[in-house]
Amino acid sequence: MKVIILAGGGGSRLFPLSRKLFPKQFLKLNGERSLLAQTIVRFLPLVKPSDMVVVTNQEYVHLVRTELLAAKTQEAHILLEPVGRNTAPAVAFAATYCLEQLGCEPDEILYVTPSDHIICPVETFTTNVRQAIGLAKLGKIVTLGIKPNHPETGYGYIQAGKAFDVGFVVQSFREKPDKETAEEYLAAGNYYWNSGMFAFTIQCLMGELRAHQPEVYGLAESGLEGMTAKFTQMPSISIDYAIAEKSRELVMLPITAEWNDIGSWDAIYDVLDKDSDGNAVKGDCIPLECSNTLMLGHSRLIAGIGLEDVLVVETDDVIVVAKKGESQKVKDLVCELKLRGRIEADEHTTVYRPWGFYTVLGSGLGYKMKKIVVNPGETLSLQMHYHRSEHWIVTGGTAKVTIGDVEQMVHENESVFVPQTTKHRLENPGKLPLQIIEVQNGSYLGEDDIVRFNDQYGRV
Repeated sequence: MKVIILAGGGGSRLFPLSRKLFPKQFLKLNGERSLLAQTIVRFLPLVKPSDMVVVTNQEYVHLVRTELLAAKTQEAHILLEPVGRNTAPAVAFAATYCLEQLGCEPDEILYVTPSDHIICPVETFTTNVRQAIGLAKLGKIVTLGIKPNHPETGYGYIQAGKAFDVGFVVQSFREKPDKETAEEYLAAGNYYWNSGMFAFTIQCLMGELRAHQPEVYGLAESGLEGMTAKFTQMPSISIDYAIAEKSRELVMLPITAEWNDIGSWDAIYDVLDKDSDGNAVKGDCIPLECSNTLMLGHSRLIAGIGLEDVLVVETDDVIVVAKKGESQKVKDLVCELKLRGRIEADEHTTVYRPWGFYTVLGSGLGYKMKKIVVNPGETLSLQMHYHRSEHWIVTGGTAKVTIGDVEQMVHENESVFVPQTTKHRLENPGKLPLQIIEVQNGSYLGEDDIVRFNDQYGRV
């Protein structure tokens, strides 16, 4: 079996923690591991890391590598989509990769999973996956469903038909319902939430694509190189629409493990520990006479007085306050921010790069201050700026700095000046993280004022 982990999405429903450049799968919401790392570790009782394929894009590849390192699963494969085209093309791309690069046979089972769910306990989930494998061996497309415990309007639903082995024949897929319809589904008893997880053999997948999505199948038939070159021609379609809603070989297996896709702040509230008044609190927060309230603090004290059924989420640049039950509308907020051209829709004040990260400490007319952290052995690109100069002050570690034709070592408590339009490079030759404070001065301080001449991460 090969586990296909889909980690290319840039969800917005957990704004302001999740943003385009640092989406939900990289967040640490319920422990010391990110959701992606938890997903990877969840499958270790079943397969080796080398049997996992993480499908992502160039924008997130350095974040994925960091999480694989944190989970001690560096042997897992990373497959980069040329462009985002939803889950059906992503799964077809992964299947072709498994055939050509991993030497899989057509009867190899693929287990496809999102990278941003919470599932526990692992032992129960492992049993569920083994059951799904058994159904997939019968030539079925297996989807995994969750028995609903409330009339949720944020999920799609699967209608279960007659029993089939340990699962059920799928009678129909239903779109996200309104509250009244969701209540009807809950009362009927044979509707399940759609988890987004699937199991099938490569042969079965390709047969279903050939029958129902010939455009995707045709590109998959061209091989990995052909798919990569023509990936932009792929239709943007989910595996649910492409195959699951059309296939006659579809069965549903109920998951008996606890599952939460934490797709909203209401869902986050549900999984967090609560005090005697029903408050879920993380960070420097003080709830006075509050009840059933979520308070997540990050960089400052958050004090609530007399709040009931309220969600408060704070980062160092955004505070979101919402009524419980309304958090699905956070996605609408992000759309509004994008319409207004607000950078907060895409970026945190901390931005991760292949070499490390930087945090914007402050900015104003003609200046910007950053804290820059370069990981040991990493090197920024050889670059220059048309519109700004830079002052670098080393606060930790040792920097190897190139400015024009001059190369020098800069130590803690020392500084250098980089003139405007001058080629320069920053490196960390040491074994400890390099920390510097950068002060930019100029008429334009956007991140797109970077001209790269040489870059070990392929960004020229």
